[in-house]
Amino acid sequence: MKRKKKAAWLYLTPALILIGLIIVFPILYTGYISLTNMNLFHWNNYSFVGLENYKRAFAKADSGFLASIGVTLLWTLVNMVLQVVIAYFIALGLNVKGLKANRVYKTLLMFPWAMPAYVSILLWRVCMYNTEFGLLNQILEKLGLEKLNYLSSNVPAFVSCTILNLWMALPFMIMMIDGALQSVDRSFYESARLDGAGFWKRNIYITIPCIKPILAPAVVMTTFTTFKQFDIVYLLTMQKGALSGASLQTIITYAHQNAFVSNNYGLSSAVSMLIFVLIIIFSLYTNRGLKEENQ
Repeated sequence: MKRKKKAAWLYLTPALILIGLIIVFPILYTGYISLTNMNLFHWNNYSFVGLENYKRAFAKADSGFLASIGVTLLWTLVNMVLQVVIAYFIALGLNVKGLKANRVYKTLLMFPWAMPAYVSILLWRVCMYNTEFGLLNQILEKLGLEKLNYLSSNVPAFVSCTILNLWMALPFMIMMIDGALQSVDRSFYESARLDGAGFWKRNIYITIPCIKPILAPAVVMTTFTTFKQFDIVYLLTMQKGALSGASLQTIITYAHQNAFVSNNYGLSSAVSMLIFVLIIIFSLYTNRGLKEENQ
């Protein structure tokens, strides 16, 4: 028995070392840097400052940290509600009896999700949101309306980023809900129709409870992805050489700006550790909720 345990640990050792180097060490090192004043001017001769970077993030009014948390939470909430609601009704439409070529529609829906994010974002920036040549402004011009600058201020930029995120993320959510709908027993709907249940009652009392166990993990995973979204906001509004005028700042772009623009690695590391703690707390909370539902 002892030999088997030793053999098991022997086989696990390379994996544990790899996990330590790739996952544990970067987290510990980031935590260490967050307690120093490391920046461009103190690269080798940085000193220990304790919790000063954390105090600066929370207490300093112009630090931008608390504002970025608010934007991130709003971004996550708006995108997740829209994703789930829109994807749900599209998936229902794809499962309507008698719908022809539904497999073709499902295949076409996968293109935005399969396309590289960088390519999608730049295509939307140039082809859709461009002030002079964008498709949206060309349509407005033909209708006799004034052209809009979609990325010039925070509110239009937030809406523009949300629309692009929906275009990129909806296919995954639609496919997850569509797969969940396939597992619902059709006899439930037949019984409900005989009892006089309408569209909304069938969805509220049959469809949603039946697909909830399958849908919940997908929603949690997508929430994590949306919370730490970086590329859409950065490439549309903050990319070097293409600043749009909007000052939209999520918690991830805030950490990036402090690390690679302001070169304040101590503050950026502190923000990264706070993000890590928030994600761990949310993960523990959601896992607990999922376990309680499955019991």
